Amino acid sequence: MTFFSFAQHKTDSIVKTDTSSVLTLRNFEDDLTKKYSGDEFNYTFKTGESQNLFARFLNWVGQGLFDVFGITLSPEVLQLLEYLIYILLGILAIYLLVKFLINENFSAIFQKKAKTINDINLTEEHIEGVDIGNLLNEALANKDYRLAVRYQFLLSLQKLSKKDIIDWHFDKTNTDYVNEIQQPQLKQGFKRIAYLYDYIWYGEQDIDNDRYTVSVLDFEAINKLIQ
Repeated sequence: MTFFSFAQHKTDSIVKTDTSSVLTLRNFEDDLTKKYSGDEFNYTFKTGESQNLFARFLNWVGQGLFDVFGITLSPEVLQLLEYLIYILLGILAIYLLVKFLINENFSAIFQKKAKTINDINLTEEHIEGVDIGNLLNEALANKDYRLAVRYQFLLSLQKLSKKDIIDWHFDKTNTDYVNEIQQPQLKQGFKRIAYLYDYIWYGEQDIDNDRYTVSVLDFEAINKLIQ
């Protein structure tokens, strides 16, 4: 036997065909998308503990709507509502920041104001230069007692400003003036007329002559203290 024939025989002996492995072709089920379409297979939206408190609150609201009214809010709608509220909160934060930067009194932002009343424009004219007494007499002549209370309050502010008890500014609140008044009795009297003013003027209370006569006693009392 030659070396060539031995090598040929050895090579032929190690080449074998493995017929034990069989490949099986498998098909996906037709309803596969339905089978894995639940919320537990949705990896786009956060749920449960992975959500922040606000998102959980929205989910709670959505569940409540479904339980009570049968209204279903999709995760997309809930996420849209969440983004919308974030935007509104951002706008509010910017608004408050701008007010703060321009020295707007923070508490005055949320209070109703009536800076322009008849002939008075307190944004342009200092209170000491206004003839409030004449305006008060006109309001009483017209039996507009609610407006008369407004002028009574401005008259007391005018007196306090002239005596340098307060530093008047059209944008200040009654709380600011209370903090500026140092005399305890005067401070208590101002709190009383400020309460009457807020209740009657901003509360839009219609008062008659009798109620005005009783209310004006508090204004007269503090005016005497100022003198």
